[in-house]
Amino acid sequence: MYYLGCFRVFISCVVLFIVQSSDGAEIIGGNEVKPHSLPFMALLEGNKGYCGGILIDQAWILTAAHCDKIKNVLLGVHSISRDKKNFRQNQKLNKEVKKTETVNWLKLVNTVKDPAAGSICVVAGWGATKSNVKQMSDVLRSVDVTVIDRVKCNSRAYYNHKPVITSSMICAGSEKADTCVGDSGGPLLCNGVLTGITSFGSKKCGKLPGVYAFLSDEQLQWIKKTLTQN
Repeated sequence: MYYLGCFRVFISCVVLFIVQSSDGAEIIGGNEVKPHSLPFMALLEGNKGYCGGILIDQAWILTAAHCDKIKNVLLGVHSISRDKKNFRQNQKLNKEVKKTETVNWLKLVNTVKDPAAGSICVVAGWGATKSNVKQMSDVLRSVDVTVIDRVKCNSRAYYNHKPVITSSMICAGSEKADTCVGDSGGPLLCNGVLTGITSFGSKKCGKLPGVYAFLSDEQLQWIKKTLTQN
């Protein structure tokens, strides 16, 4: 899938990064979500394809650091091909978002609990549904992923410390539930709370669990400080 780094958020022309890697991510398994049931989801168009993002304020979107050179931000999207006029807000990174029935931001909490191994969380995105197919899903999809212990994720059976899965990361997923190319920057939601950002994984989606940047207290403070200063 991709590799490591920091967060990114953007307002107008400013972007604040959370994760960095070389590729994106897609949804493996799961189902189409109820249209516009995740109104904070953003579809980011860049020079090298699409990424996901999370609207966290009327002027800020949280995404992955490697989702750079963003040309366009699409909000209120469920179907990429069909929602163009009825629901969509097409942002050029130069104005605040208008809150509607299909577009709304997901407020950050003050403290995010580090999910224990075995916890069930949710990921979402428009990425491809098979690791050998690069075509994106036309509709927004989501899938439940199970959190895996970091020690286990660092074992030889998993990442074998290449790279090291640290306390700033969350390891989650399986062969039947994963993220991959096209979905980087999307949310990891645990108990309805934004807990992580899709970051990286194995080159073949579903072979190893996906890894997500954890929204630790330190990261949350940095994000909120950045929003306040700008």
